Amino acid sequence: MSTTVGFLGLGHMGGPMAANLVRAGYRVLAFDPVPAAREQARADGAEVVDTAVAAVAESEIVLTMLPNGRVVLDVYRDILDAAKLGTLFVDCSTIDVADAQQAAELAVAAGHRALDAPVSGGVAGAAAGTLTFMVGGAETDFAAALPLFEVMGGKVVHCGGAGVGQAAKICNNMMLGISMIGLSEAIVLGEKLGLSHDKFYDVVSTASGQCWSLTSYCPVPGPVPASPANNDYRPGFATALMTKDLGLAANALRANGVDGRIGALAAEIYDRFNRTDGERDFSAIVTDVRRRSGEERP
Repeated sequence: MSTTVGFLGLGHMGGPMAANLVRAGYRVLAFDPVPAAREQARADGAEVVDTAVAAVAESEIVLTMLPNGRVVLDVYRDILDAAKLGTLFVDCSTIDVADAQQAAELAVAAGHRALDAPVSGGVAGAAAGTLTFMVGGAETDFAAALPLFEVMGGKVVHCGGAGVGQAAKICNNMMLGISMIGLSEAIVLGEKLGLSHDKFYDVVSTASGQCWSLTSYCPVPGPVPASPANNDYRPGFATALMTKDLGLAANALRANGVDGRIGALAAEIYDRFNRTDGERDFSAIVTDVRRRSGEERP
């Protein structure tokens, strides 16, 4: 396979994504400032380089998986001039829609192409190559990146123009955060009313309250053995990341005049929880509901 891919950001998500590209036969030039991430990428078969500039200079496609919009924009400003004209930049970070649009504008102004392509599916999906990609940008650029998306993901949706992929991600994760809080409150209410977790699951998983948060990511141990609740709430999808995403959603609600009181409240609840439990999986919010309800169980 002749395509050379630059990959910047080799953390819990980016590292496995880059590894899947290597296994599919792509040449991956990888960079991350964290030594452990670089070593893992090297073990996975990527060509680890010393700088972000070195990762993009020989690449036809550059993927980024970075912490926030400010970092994405700073990195783009550092690397765009080093890339060959017409390089396709694909940002898989979850960032504000305005930042995604600005990143695309910077890339185009430098003579390149750009897509925003945030993902859903967590660390497990990144490792398994089953992520969902929500993509914003031109149709022709989407088509050029599609073979890579199909290696790293199980579902790929072209959502619209620049920034619209981020819009889809923000809306999805707002719904996810809201549903996990509502589910956790229902579980704690059931506990106080004498309803066991198993019976709660048996009823709700096939009733009108059924949701992904319950059937795939149940926040209490037992009913869904693969959920983080069975592993002391090790992420998974960390509370700090859910807090970030809900903050983006709350900002978007305000900026666009949407009366999104539940979304804004979910952002407040996770922001408070994040101050003490940011490294735990976001499903651990059930433990916060218990504490605030006068229960002390873990």
